[in-house]
Amino acid sequence: MTRWIAPGRINLIGEHTDYNDGFVLPFALAVGCTAVVSSRDDGWAASSAQEADPVVVDRTGLDDAPDVPAWARYVLGVLWLLVDRGVDVPPLAIEVDSDVPTGAGLSSSAALVCSVVRAVDDHLGLGLDDDALFALTRDVENDAVGAPTGGMDQLVSLRGLEGHALFCDMRSNDTRPVPLDLAGSDLTVLVVDTRAPHTHADGEYGARRRGCEEAARLLGVPALRDVTAADLDDALARLDDEELRRYVRHVVTEDDRVLSVVRLLDEGRLEEIGPALTASHASMRDDFRITVPEVDTAVDALLAAGALGARMTGGGFGGCVIGLVPDADVDAAGEAVRSAFADAGFGEPDLFTAAPSAGARVL
Repeated sequence: MTRWIAPGRINLIGEHTDYNDGFVLPFALAVGCTAVVSSRDDGWAASSAQEADPVVVDRTGLDDAPDVPAWARYVLGVLWLLVDRGVDVPPLAIEVDSDVPTGAGLSSSAALVCSVVRAVDDHLGLGLDDDALFALTRDVENDAVGAPTGGMDQLVSLRGLEGHALFCDMRSNDTRPVPLDLAGSDLTVLVVDTRAPHTHADGEYGARRRGCEEAARLLGVPALRDVTAADLDDALARLDDEELRRYVRHVVTEDDRVLSVVRLLDEGRLEEIGPALTASHASMRDDFRITVPEVDTAVDALLAAGALGARMTGGGFGGCVIGLVPDADVDAAGEAVRSAFADAGFGEPDLFTAAPSAGARVL
């Protein structure tokens, strides 16, 4: 049996721009989820090394299985949606195993669904192309699970390239690798898992998305991506709702920061992207209001310890922080974060380093 792996991801910059048809710059992690598909006599079965009990269902539609737990909906949702698309899916067993931390904003869910889609496509010989694979993974998360994500996580999990970030245009879903030579610049991406609770499927994430869509409607544009930095002041003046104004300001300036970072990386100026990362965090904190005290504390500690830039990564309300740290300062930066957390009465954070790795592949 063929074993597929799909990685989690770090988003270098570009938060909540994906569902606004904007720009993002994630990179794939070395950790991921593996999936193995085999034939069985009847029904569909999903099992996980991280879950005590397998889930077995008849080969029926999504509406006929309301009690399936969320993790299994990512697995079985692939089969349900293939059937909806006219594929005759036989009885199958799917086994998954992941070392992506859950609840940390590192896209454990995208790693799960992308590994399953690639393994099922391979096992059934469907020959889905890149666009069809991406569409299926995104639809599983949106429709079978009900998480209103924008697609960035699935794109980089499928298409990531070692040594590169992935510049994604979320309107066209076009992607291209952008060099991220950390070792050549004597820099490290230090990740702080704050262990503050984090989930995409909660009301706050959905509220931000609905607010952005309402702001675009009021401004008469298809999506906030269509408001440029040069248009921002005029757009803000046309909105009466202060909350919507803050959302617009974050998305428009964040898109602009992504484009700026891509230009710098294309020019080999990695050491100059730090201020954009820090500005991104300030925007998430002050305008989009999706940070929590743990992530703000981690960012402040990293910057005080010599990080060139630091920001929360992921959908918000918890999860991880990244710092772009000179190699020589990594240990001191980590100790500074631990000390700051202890002083604030927070739990012990988990710290690790990350480097851009490959996307979904056969092991």
